Amino acid sequence: MANFFKATTKKPVQTQLKQRLMVKIDKLDLNGCGVAYYKQKPIFINGSLPNEKVEIQLVEQKNKYARAKLLTINKTSENRVPPKCQHFSLCGGCDLQHLDYNEQLNFKKNKVIELFSRSGITTTIIEQLPWQQPIVSLPWHYRRKARIGVQFDKNAQATIGFRQRATNQLVAVKSCPVLVKPADDVFPLLKELIAKLSVKKAIGHIEVISVATAEQPSNQLTLIVRQIRAINEQDRKLWQEYANRHQWQLYFQDEAVKPKENKRSTSIDNNLHYNLVDDIVINFSITDFIQINQQVNVGMVEQALDWLQLKPEDHVLDLFCGLGNFSLPLAKRVTGVIGVEGVQSMVDKATANATFNHINNCQFFQADLNSEWSSNKGVNKELNHWAEAQFTKVLLDPARAGAELAIAQIVKLAIPTVLYVSCEPTTLARDSQLLLSKGYKIEKIGLIDMFSQTKHVETMVLFSK
Repeated sequence: MANFFKATTKKPVQTQLKQRLMVKIDKLDLNGCGVAYYKQKPIFINGSLPNEKVEIQLVEQKNKYARAKLLTINKTSENRVPPKCQHFSLCGGCDLQHLDYNEQLNFKKNKVIELFSRSGITTTIIEQLPWQQPIVSLPWHYRRKARIGVQFDKNAQATIGFRQRATNQLVAVKSCPVLVKPADDVFPLLKELIAKLSVKKAIGHIEVISVATAEQPSNQLTLIVRQIRAINEQDRKLWQEYANRHQWQLYFQDEAVKPKENKRSTSIDNNLHYNLVDDIVINFSITDFIQINQQVNVGMVEQALDWLQLKPEDHVLDLFCGLGNFSLPLAKRVTGVIGVEGVQSMVDKATANATFNHINNCQFFQADLNSEWSSNKGVNKELNHWAEAQFTKVLLDPARAGAELAIAQIVKLAIPTVLYVSCEPTTLARDSQLLLSKGYKIEKIGLIDMFSQTKHVETMVLFSK
């Protein structure tokens, strides 16, 4: 087939990319990025807000969209606030701190609504969603756990901080106002310390956790230094001197050593803990997942207990139960709780937490929740005998991938009340559509603002059948 070429009147790409435009921001996309339209093509502009008139410079041109750099704001949104963090323009951590906090919540609510719509949930259901008050905390100094990156240049000079937006390069952070105290100001101390090390490039990254310990009931800063190779005694001594001076609890973890061989990482179980409702204490180790916002976590558990309207005769199934964050408070109010987790070590720790808190009506089991775990045939019947119980209610708190296969099993078990705690609205929308299609209805829905100043959305939804 012959190809016929017409002369083009388009400007060369490089010329287009130098082009400056004045545009009006129409909306925020799902990532909190401002969207304008020019010649019917969407242009994405970080740092801009709806209804602002801005001058931009194109930096990327695609067939269906373009990206641009924000140059000046000629008309400012009434919802714009001064960013609190000095690193806001570079750091990729907090996308929304230039947006008024109440508007951040509106953005997150609208994000859930849009994703519900995209999943095929009907307009009638969406318009009648029974939204409840969001669970919130102080909008700053809420994060109790973080991973701090360390990168070295050719002269072994360290950059310590978090990733820049859309790159793998680090921003040299001086302080971070979303971290709890004293973690927020640890960066200059780390930079000073690392400069003195004899083998600097042995460090991979540093995790900080600010919770109570067995030795110190009030919050203490715990540092986990992840080593690419084993640390020498000279550097270990220097780290310990700083730890003693600043009252850090310090651990080293050699990433080259398998966890089962790493005595330093396996010998600290039950050393760290956090407090929950009803005087429950959750013990954990440095490798375990915990919710990063203590105030919101407590509020989330309290709301789950309230929404489920628990009765003494209830039998509750807690899927993706982790360390027992929901299971143990549930067990104090009902006849029995079965907690299920995919990793055996977490099952063991949840069981230990139940024993520690003198809770004896809560059992934990390991199962692959991304499979047909309620099957009545073969090996599943033998391994997952707990699924034969008659549950009145189920709570599930899956990872970002959601719980599509677990939802299918819940439907088979005909559990009438389902409380879904989600950390990813895209998979929540998909799984909600599945429940709705099987005859469930949404009784309550509410935001859980675990990560204020960011685009991340967590949600709690109560379904009944």
